[in-house]
Amino acid sequence: MPKTIVQKVVFKNTTPKALYNLYMDAKLHSMISGSPAKITGKEGTKYSAHGGYISGKNLHLVKDKQIVQTWRAQTWDKSEADSIFMINLEKKGNDVVLHAIHANVPDAAVDGIKKGWNGHYWNPWKQHLAGKPITRPKM
Repeated sequence: MPKTIVQKVVFKNTTPKALYNLYMDAKLHSMISGSPAKITGKEGTKYSAHGGYISGKNLHLVKDKQIVQTWRAQTWDKSEADSIFMINLEKKGNDVVLHAIHANVPDAAVDGIKKGWNGHYWNPWKQHLAGKPITRPKM
């Protein structure tokens, strides 16, 4: 039975715009994740990340506030439906709280995807924003 991953991550001393751009700008997305990404800030367009390992479609975008996408890994069985990935960015003083919900994730993929969001996105984002070298786990 598919699962939902819910994450709340606080990013210190940044803006929703900076975080939105780290995800939605193809060059920044590629640099942060350490692998090729093709993405645009237009609703209805397809995207890919990690050299095509991840693919989906931008369903709903509110600049600097919200991202809603279909999302699937290349290794998922064809019978498994796409998941839905949502980011909401909430300004709190000098910080931003990122609320991420990843719904309809196949059971076998939950642990790896949860680790992947932290290892390939949230932690590298924090390192980048702090001006530190980016480290990420091996794929």
